[in-house]
Amino acid sequence: MGMEGLELTLGYRRGRHISYQRGKRNTTPGTSLIQIEGVSDTKGAKYVGLTVSYWRKTDNSSFYLGKKVAFVYRASKEVRGSKIRVIWGTISRTHGNSGMVRARFRNNLPPKSFGASVRIMLYPSSI
Repeated sequence: MGMEGLELTLGYRRGRHISYQRGKRNTTPGTSLIQIEGVSDTKGAKYVGLTVSYWRKTDNSSFYLGKKVAFVYRASKEVRGSKIRVIWGTISRTHGNSGMVRARFRNNLPPKSFGASVRIMLYPSSI
């Protein structure tokens, strides 16, 4: 079984937290930029995980928009019997032409998470 099959059975795809959305001078910590593994263009960001023939059959409804994103990290203090914690967010829209997406989290991700791995859940799904 290839890695793609394994990821689909796990129910999520891997991604990286690249940065906050930013302009020339200002950053916007409320919106994080996520690079989804295996996605290199905007069309792929909209329909990742589907075949090219499926892209042509669909309208412009986006596959990844609205999906849940989880930043899982390990803390030093144990709370409720676990040191593992999660910050949840949702993908709001695509960003640029290279397959990046914008995500908004319940609490802003810390700058320490730049380059860290995030999980893009394959739910809620409309297909």
